[in-house]
Amino acid sequence: METVTAWTWGPLSLWTVMAFLQHRPERFVLQLMVSLGQLYGDVLYFYTAYREGFSHSWVGHPLYFWFYFVFLNSLWIVIPGLLLLDACTHLSRAQRLADRAASCPAGKDKAT
Repeated sequence: METVTAWTWGPLSLWTVMAFLQHRPERFVLQLMVSLGQLYGDVLYFYTAYREGFSHSWVGHPLYFWFYFVFLNSLWIVIPGLLLLDACTHLSRAQRLADRAASCPAGKDKAT
């Protein structure tokens, strides 16, 4: 997973930042892709640790297990989750506007 993160999600993240800075139209699609990839990676990280019986951690340790492993890694689920929701909201709004524009005759707007 680290190879995928380094070679795919790294450059894709840079492209996403540039797209937002330049207000490019693909910015929310890129945000959706990067957030989904990050979410997948963290779920995979938690699941493999669970399947291995948390053999590489001190289960129940207040600092290492609960703060580092659970809390800090949970941020990598919460933040991409919020960004996924944000991207879906923007993409849905854009599609709604595109559908409305496609169904209106040229030069006419339903709102007027």
